[in-house]
Amino acid sequence: MSKLLCYTRKPIDNVLYDPKLAYSMHLALQEGELFRPLNHNSGVLFALATENADGSLNPMSLRNPWVFPLKDGGFGVVAVRICGDGEEDVTSRGSVLLWVTRDLVAYQELGLLKLGEQYVNWVKAGYDPERNCYLLCWEEQTGCSYQALYPLSLMQGEAGTESGCKPLLSCIVDSHSQENMLGEMPGAADAYRWEAGSIEGAVPHCVVEIREQEAWYLRCKLLTPVNTGVEVPAETEVQLGDCEDEGLQRERVAQALGRQRAIARYSDGTTCIKRVDWHLENVDLTQKGSFVVEGDIYRPWFPFPVAYNRADPCVTRWNGKYYFIATNDADSNHTLYIREADTLEGLTDAQEVLLLDSDTYEGIGGLLWAPEFHEIGGRLYIFHAATPGPFYEEESHLMALREGGNPACREDWSAPRRIVKTDGSDLCQAGKTITLDMTCFLWEGEYYAIWSQREFLPKDLGAWLYIAKLDPQKPWHLASDPVVLSKPDYGWANNHTFVEEGPYALPVGDMLYVTFSAAAVDTSYVVSYLAIERGKDLLRRENWRKNNYPILTSRSVEGEYGTGHNAYVEDEEGTVWNTYHARPGVEGVRSSGIRRVHFDIDGVPVLDMTEEMDLRETCRRVKTRLVIR
Repeated sequence: MSKLLCYTRKPIDNVLYDPKLAYSMHLALQEGELFRPLNHNSGVLFALATENADGSLNPMSLRNPWVFPLKDGGFGVVAVRICGDGEEDVTSRGSVLLWVTRDLVAYQELGLLKLGEQYVNWVKAGYDPERNCYLLCWEEQTGCSYQALYPLSLMQGEAGTESGCKPLLSCIVDSHSQENMLGEMPGAADAYRWEAGSIEGAVPHCVVEIREQEAWYLRCKLLTPVNTGVEVPAETEVQLGDCEDEGLQRERVAQALGRQRAIARYSDGTTCIKRVDWHLENVDLTQKGSFVVEGDIYRPWFPFPVAYNRADPCVTRWNGKYYFIATNDADSNHTLYIREADTLEGLTDAQEVLLLDSDTYEGIGGLLWAPEFHEIGGRLYIFHAATPGPFYEEESHLMALREGGNPACREDWSAPRRIVKTDGSDLCQAGKTITLDMTCFLWEGEYYAIWSQREFLPKDLGAWLYIAKLDPQKPWHLASDPVVLSKPDYGWANNHTFVEEGPYALPVGDMLYVTFSAAAVDTSYVVSYLAIERGKDLLRRENWRKNNYPILTSRSVEGEYGTGHNAYVEDEEGTVWNTYHARPGVEGVRSSGIRRVHFDIDGVPVLDMTEEMDLRETCRRVKTRLVIR
């Protein structure tokens, strides 16, 4: 068995770790006498915001979370719901909030359980095998403590404030007495003997014993994988036969060896196939025999940042070349520049060419934001946001590359065209609602668009994600009515402002992941994701699963703050790369970075694996035996 610590954190400040982040459930696993924080010492469970009749949100947080095993496997979590920044939540008075989880990674919020009429300080829960029910013990702010027995249906989705779940038995108890039904919960006291200074800001609440398999899964999901070794074929055999052409012999041998790949292995049991650059200078490829050949595993290195003052970056591979485009913060977003290179690494120092400015076209006056390349029906397009001038008229637009055109030539691109609804009307009323960060993808034979939309009048509702089908013959036309896909309903998404934006699709097998950015474009900016399985209707919000915590934050990679607005590109080797922006320092300008995307044991994208974690330097040099017959 392993011990798992459940804790919250003390807020640091509004820059590094806000109350909306600190007042969430954090987890740490015991290693020796100390606990190792998971997920970069960031929260993994956040309370959902409540929603008003007009669609606006009320941020919520949690206090004093308690984890306990369920009767039939998995875990329950019970906590006091509070307002986002820590104040008491009037709507939760006398109630506690419940969740269930199979693996302590993905959680389902069940709702509020009404216990009484007074505010609750803390709550504990556990399963009683003798009574075959759940036991709850809690303390009110009046100082009175209570305990109650609840049926098994408590943790089966029947806790909501409307239907409720009635206790089988309840009574008042002396909070200082050990004579209560819960007694001392197993391992709970360990949390208070634990050295609090070993995890920054930790406020411990309970310790629960979990199985080794459960602890292994948590390590795999909530710790960034690191390279543990590499493998290459021990031997490569090439048959020259009767070939007498020396140049052809060399080519045949070099091609056979060039097809050999290394398998990099990682701490979570995952692997990644990597190209090897073999050193053949000292090998006579025209002679039969056996040779030991050395090589270096190909490892592109992208020092951060690869481009200063470039935000919302996107890279595409088109006709054998790579192209880079991004929001230009250097001139207050009045121009878009493009880079062209033969390789992904070549983009870092490639010359920039002006593609679009805010003076050329009528209606395009400034704030050129978030350009993205997308191939639709064999043609290349750029989605971007633009405005005639005011911020409140920012709208999504589309540019098309002419047939046979050069992406690096501005004359080969059409004028920006505004995205419209199925009937040809404007997607939004300019000055009342803005749209931006539109992305496009193909899934199960249909094209879809997802974008961020923010209504300001009559009330600022924050930025929500919307989805609709797209007409591939007229990609500036939606092919279905827009549907709300996601709102900034977790503390990390409504931190400093209510925003979800920057969506980008990443298909992985039978799963479709859509990563998106949330919160303000300062140090609080983060990336999380939505996921849906093949065969499900993308236009039904309930079919999507939203991750409860961000997968890329200011705590993910040292020296990178406010990470967000990412996109993906696949190179000629089939490797997926993440392009993103972050700040090189708390006060740094938004700047672009590139990093390989790893995939965890469930196929979920991992965005915080640095080059050092991806491939250890001691593992880069490899050998194989080349046998030429």
